Amino acid sequence: MGKLKELWNNRTFRAVLIALAALLLLLALWFAFGKTSSEYSPTQTEARLICLLNEIEGVDGAKAVVSEEEGRAVSAVVVFEGKDSILTRSRILDITASLLRIDKKNVQVYPAQA
Repeated sequence: MGKLKELWNNRTFRAVLIALAALLLLLALWFAFGKTSSEYSPTQTEARLICLLNEIEGVDGAKAVVSEEEGRAVSAVVVFEGKDSILTRSRILDITASLLRIDKKNVQVYPAQA
């Protein structure tokens, strides 16, 4: 017991012990809550929207995130790969707003990074 008390009185030992505890806590939080974007599973609504958007001419791949309040869609963000044109963006905007029954002003459409 005397050696343990002696170790605890050592400032360096306490600093290292606190740093290790903080690191373990961060690792535990990262494993519990840390998801990367590639691990995201779309909701049923998002999956239906993505399926439909991928059928548009000029869209090779689309990803969508739909924000909901009280079970109803309120906004959406769509990122697409493929031909970036006004026509393609307009089609994505129209289909997204129509499918989700939201105003077009609540839909954001962006091309993916090249």
